[in-house]
Amino acid sequence: MDPATAKLLAQIAIKVATDEQARKRLFFLIIAPVAGLLLLAAMVLQLLTSPFESLKLLLAPNEVEIVDDMRMDYGYTQLLQSDEEGYRESRNQQYEGVIFQDGGSREVVYYNQMDERWAEKAYGPRDTIGASGCGPTSLAIVVSTLTDQTIDPIEMSKWAYDNGYLAEGTGSYHSLIPDGAKHFGLQVEGATISEQQKIIDALSTGKLVIAIMGKGYFTSSGHFMVLRGVTEDGKILVADPASKKRSEQEWDFNIILDEARKNAAAGGPFWIIHE
Repeated sequence: MDPATAKLLAQIAIKVATDEQARKRLFFLIIAPVAGLLLLAAMVLQLLTSPFESLKLLLAPNEVEIVDDMRMDYGYTQLLQSDEEGYRESRNQQYEGVIFQDGGSREVVYYNQMDERWAEKAYGPRDTIGASGCGPTSLAIVVSTLTDQTIDPIEMSKWAYDNGYLAEGTGSYHSLIPDGAKHFGLQVEGATISEQQKIIDALSTGKLVIAIMGKGYFTSSGHFMVLRGVTEDGKILVADPASKKRSEQEWDFNIILDEARKNAAAGGPFWIIHE
């Protein structure tokens, strides 16, 4: 190879190498900020959707229980766990045609979220009615009782998901209850824990009340259920979508008041519903 050709080839090689380095630099100058923004967006989304789970990553093991308690009080967790009494009682059972008649003059339709006809049916893309569907099931009980419509938990869960009331991975937003009741043509009024007489008066006149409960007799996390009547001596009758057994018991009103979720949204933790 003559010197002139060698020199030309060397210049070409240097130019190609320089251009390649420039392209790499340009690529990193563009991709680095984009990757940073995507990472930041992912972190913000994680904090917004799972704040308590994110907080747990920063805590010592003995502090995790505190975070779990905060999540029960302030979050939307309503998951029926496999070690809970209601799960064991209701699993693989069918409750077709169950009607409660002991709450006063009104017959109350009963649905159980763990009914084998729909326990494994989807509530949204990843949840099931059996695990997360106490909200739609409670609303289905009320709508099927107070209107001429028969809406089962499958149909109600689909409506809840289609209209944005699924809190994915945890249960339902509390607004499902007042908004859902109105959608199906019912009147609804929120009530706080301090409005005890208002709730008793509503039950005494045939109205139904949906309650969002916290950890206690009815749930280990959170749970929607229906208050369906009051006895002559002031005990509360319920339609618990996770337990027919609990639905057949009489309950001291103080237990329900003590365990109702203190930081409920959408006007809760009680919603008085009637025609």
